Parts: sequence; structure tokens; C-alpha cells
Amino acid sequence: METNRQKKIGGVIQKDLVDILQGEVRKNGVTNLIISVSKVVVTSDLSVATVHLSIFPQEKAKETLAAIKTNSTLIKHDLSQRVRLQLRKVPNLVFFIDDSLDYIEKIDNALKNQENPIENRDLLEKRRHS
Repeated sequence: METNRQKKIGGVIQKDLVDILQGEVRKNGVTNLIISVSKVVVTSDLSVATVHLSIFPQEKAKETLAAIKTNSTLIKHDLSQRVRLQLRKVPNLVFFIDDSLDYIEKIDNALKNQENPIENRDLLEKRRHS
């Protein structure tokens, strides 16, 4: 269970990381790339922040994540400059791809196609016996 302090610190980090990452994308003239920070979870000792990123288009996700991980110390430094009045110590940043949108899209596609278990009850029977 996250404490209010963890949630507040996560929110501050999330807001500033969005600004940093989008600023770098714009500054480097990269077009057709959107990076959003969908969630930041801070550990109870406030030493590690797990950052979940949504990257669009999905084809560039692995490449972009690798670049972000490579530059994580610079990102942490930029973040520390922004939050120096709010936080004494900036947590170490660990970046992950947030695949929840892909999961939702797969469910949506399954419901639109023939694999819809709500409309095709035979699929439920097959899965129970498998």
C-alpha cells in the first residue's frame, strides 16, 4: 500500500519527467514520437522510482526505451534540478514500457472479431476443456 508521501513524490516525478522527456524529443527534432509517463511508483524508503512509459508508435518503443535507459543519469540530473526545492534526494529511476494499452487493444480486438466469447459461447466450452 502506497503512503500519501509516496504518491505525492510519484506525482511530482511524473509531472517533471513528462516535461523532460517531451522537451528532449522536441529539442532533438524527432517527429512522430510521443512519450508519456503513465505511472510512477516510489518504494517505501523513497530510494527507487519505477517509471512506466507509454511510447507511440509501438514500433519505436524498444529503441526509445534503450536510449532513455542509456541517458538515465542525465535524466536524473535534470530531474534533480527541477525538484531540488521539493525533494532532498531524487530516487534512482528504473524505466519500463507500460503495455496496459496493448492489453486493452487486444481485448477490444478480440471482442470485435470471431473470438468474442460473449457472442460465441462455443469458445468458452473449448477453453474449459483445454
